Amino acid sequence: MSAVLSQTPAATKPQRSEGVWVASWRRMKADKVGMVCMTIVGLFLLLVLASGSGLIAKNWQKEVGVPNAPPTLLGPAPAEATGAIVAPKGPNVDLSDIDPLAPRYKEWDERAKQFKTEEVVKAETLPFGGDRLGRDVLSKAIKGAEVSIMVGVLAAVVATIIGTVLGAISGFFGGKAGDFLEWLYNVFTAIPSILLIFAFAVIFGRGVLSVVMILGLAGWPGIYRLIRAEFMKHSVREYVRSAEAIGASKMSRMFKHILPNVSHVALVQLSLHVVGFIKSEVILSYLGLGVGVDQVSWGTMLAESQSELILGYWWQLAAVTAFMAVFVTAFALFTDALRDALDPKLRGLE
Repeated sequence: MSAVLSQTPAATKPQRSEGVWVASWRRMKADKVGMVCMTIVGLFLLLVLASGSGLIAKNWQKEVGVPNAPPTLLGPAPAEATGAIVAPKGPNVDLSDIDPLAPRYKEWDERAKQFKTEEVVKAETLPFGGDRLGRDVLSKAIKGAEVSIMVGVLAAVVATIIGTVLGAISGFFGGKAGDFLEWLYNVFTAIPSILLIFAFAVIFGRGVLSVVMILGLAGWPGIYRLIRAEFMKHSVREYVRSAEAIGASKMSRMFKHILPNVSHVALVQLSLHVVGFIKSEVILSYLGLGVGVDQVSWGTMLAESQSELILGYWWQLAAVTAFMAVFVTAFALFTDALRDALDPKLRGLE
């Protein structure tokens, strides 16, 4: 009997249930497509960090090849196709009898050699080809990924912060504050998104920070609507009422009790907006309203490749299209997997 009693406490000891984030990660790992896409997105982010730190693509503006250098697989282009001028061969003609300055040519040539720079030999082919100035398309695509992805992520963060804060205030407090924010939401949603983006582009001008502010200010209404609904639903639940009964302040109830329970909505919306904002940045830069002229993004590369494609130089268009298609597709599928993993209905909590 004593042996049985001694084993009873260990046998009846309750096991601690797994947390919300642990359960979400377990569900995420079960999604093979989601894990592959997350790996691809992670590799792109590492590429962006390496480019931002100067480890790769730091000399993207350097003309390392001949103009419109073809990809290595295609081999060098014929001399007549490059438009190169071939200097005539043979000895120089003696002009001393008809040119009075001819005796001084040798002296001037010796002086010029003191200031003559060393001529850099340019490559006839590049791994992904070159643009019209001879810049490496692969380096430009990596640097463009840094700018476009950074703009998309930062703009999504700005839009998520604005939408979450305003949605929390409107959904929790209501009243006049809620009415004003609802009026502001209706004003922003009444204007087509593309026109709103163009209007902000005229106000803020060009540049990376300007594009981030443009997209952030134009993209918060959708997040605001979802967060407002979640706060209205959670503000009347028992755990929030209990926190109010023990003296928790309104800010504590909003951001310490309710916000952690609706954070999955904000996180999913953040991921969804990244893809949309990258596309918007590409459109703005393609139209000349995005990043500055001294910077490169996927949009500026598409704009440059338009004139090159007419002449038959397709490799810059192919490179930027491949980079953009892989990242956007992988990020979209990763977002779908993340939404399924964080959905509380799938966890049986609602």
